[in-house]
Amino acid sequence: MVVVLDKDITAREKDDLRAFLTERGFQVREVVGEDETIFGAVGSGGIDHREVAMQAGVARVVPISKPYKLASREFKRSDSVFPVGSVKVGGNRVVIIGGPCAVESRDHILECADIVAAAGGVILRGGAFKPRTSPYSFQGLGREGLQYLREAGDRYGLAVISEIVSPLQVPEMRDFVDVFQIGARNMQNYELLKTVGAERYPVMLKRGLAATIEEWLMAAEYLLAHGAEDVILCERGIRTFETYTRNSLDISSIPVVKKLSHLPVFVDPSHATGLRDQVIPVGLAAIAAGADGLIVEVHPDPPNAASDGPQSLYPEQFEKLMRDIEALSPVVGREVARLPVRMPGGSAGVATLVSGMPDTATPDSPLTVAFQGARGAYSEIALLRHFDEGAREIVPRSCDRFRQVFEAVLSGEAGCGIIPLENSLMGSIHENYDLLLQYPDIRVTGETHIRIEHSLIGTPDSSLESIRTVISQAPGIEQCRDFLDSHPEWTVQPYYDTAGSVAHVRDAADPTLAAIANARTAEFYGMKILRQGIETNPRNYTRFAILAREDRSTPAADADMATLVFSTPDKPGALYECMRILAERELNLKKLESRPILGQPWRYMFYVDVELPGSETQFAEAFAALEAETHDLRLLGTFKGSRGF
Repeated sequence: MVVVLDKDITAREKDDLRAFLTERGFQVREVVGEDETIFGAVGSGGIDHREVAMQAGVARVVPISKPYKLASREFKRSDSVFPVGSVKVGGNRVVIIGGPCAVESRDHILECADIVAAAGGVILRGGAFKPRTSPYSFQGLGREGLQYLREAGDRYGLAVISEIVSPLQVPEMRDFVDVFQIGARNMQNYELLKTVGAERYPVMLKRGLAATIEEWLMAAEYLLAHGAEDVILCERGIRTFETYTRNSLDISSIPVVKKLSHLPVFVDPSHATGLRDQVIPVGLAAIAAGADGLIVEVHPDPPNAASDGPQSLYPEQFEKLMRDIEALSPVVGREVARLPVRMPGGSAGVATLVSGMPDTATPDSPLTVAFQGARGAYSEIALLRHFDEGAREIVPRSCDRFRQVFEAVLSGEAGCGIIPLENSLMGSIHENYDLLLQYPDIRVTGETHIRIEHSLIGTPDSSLESIRTVISQAPGIEQCRDFLDSHPEWTVQPYYDTAGSVAHVRDAADPTLAAIANARTAEFYGMKILRQGIETNPRNYTRFAILAREDRSTPAADADMATLVFSTPDKPGALYECMRILAERELNLKKLESRPILGQPWRYMFYVDVELPGSETQFAEAFAALEAETHDLRLLGTFKGSRGF
């Protein structure tokens, strides 16, 4: 049964309820959702549901009708999302696992890992123990293969998955793998399922050769009931009368299982088809049908592979598959999971971020904050003002492009990032709104704003009379149009960055060349301010968002703003209905921004900024109501706003 807890349940009431259920023969698992917390109670214990509903702290009781309890949608309505290595599985992500059928040697698996990572895969597969139909076939390298697999994964930043075939192998494998794979032949090896489940590792469970969907889900229930929390279901084709393919891929099982269960569903197109020329189209079909990821065999020299050579992709085929998935994913409302960029000297991780600031064991340690632009850019000024805590050293990290800011935060190279979202005169920075959607593991944890004041900056020996050419970023040029028009003798040229234009003036050492940027940049580069306050409209402000990784951030205690993104059904009044939900719950709309969905012409995602009401219940109710009226609803962050200026 599902026991929905009162929002105001006390810790004592929760403990008493857990004891009440446990004493009656139930296993109890707590699941904390965005809008409610539940106890999942499963087991052979018999009890009248009304008796449970009368316990203190219980909001309601929902019986689970399916024979698979913990795996069912009745137990958990939202998709399960969980980390595997440095990426997450489930939700809107498409996760690609690649590698050989079997680890053949150290050099071999290192080469395979290089191929997978370079093409965009995020998890490395490789068998160390191979269950083969023939006792005379290659059976794998055993522990030696596991060591090589782990080394290759660590070198290229890939999590690793390998098949386990016996309960006795658990102690040998647990130190080398991130995910246990249970193959089709062992789907109903219940002793193996119990043992692996008790390890509480992520597990990939392949569908049996002739298993029904219910039997497959019941096998997953064994894993969940014995302690596993993170289970991936993998459809790899079933055995039928057809002989043109190795197996028959039951692609209809993907939407069926995703309706019945909250568990992520992967597809193995290599084993489903058995022929490499069929792997790419079948893999793409699986993504289109809703699969959360693929597990694909790729080998540097398939004709000489120790096993499954005919179904292993060549490296260039794997690269094409990844490019095709990148193109297809936006069409079906998904994003391809990416590895964090592995930067030289990058730290292995950063500590928890609270309100955009890390809460570390050494609070005086420097905080690296990534921004776009050269040193002295407006973004750097904004970050120095926002993080001006006095007690902590701030280390600005310059990035050439906005995407690199996201990558630096995702990789842990930077504890935080800062990006401009909106200018009061020029409008939204659309690229950054799109990037917020493409990086689902990054959250907005704060915002700040600064006034944009432009100056004309030249070399120390220049003057207004000596200037012949002016450079700056295009928005900076437009914001100073009146001043520039008053000097028709000047040639105006766009440059990639405002602060970078000042650096170029310094390097050129040309007294006829000037740049438009903020006055602080002149001091930073040792240049001369020729004229301050040249912007046409002095009411020129830019709003910046503070970024942090989702798993290393918590909402600010005083958060009063939230940013949401969603798409709407194609029907009259769909957006109006969303606005009505917000209005009825007194959520003040501060911004509404639409962006086209890549690969879906004339369809749009809507970005919404709302003021949070005093009651958390109002926002939770609004979010739940929006879920029923929208597609792909996502909370991008809650934070303390800074718009009251």
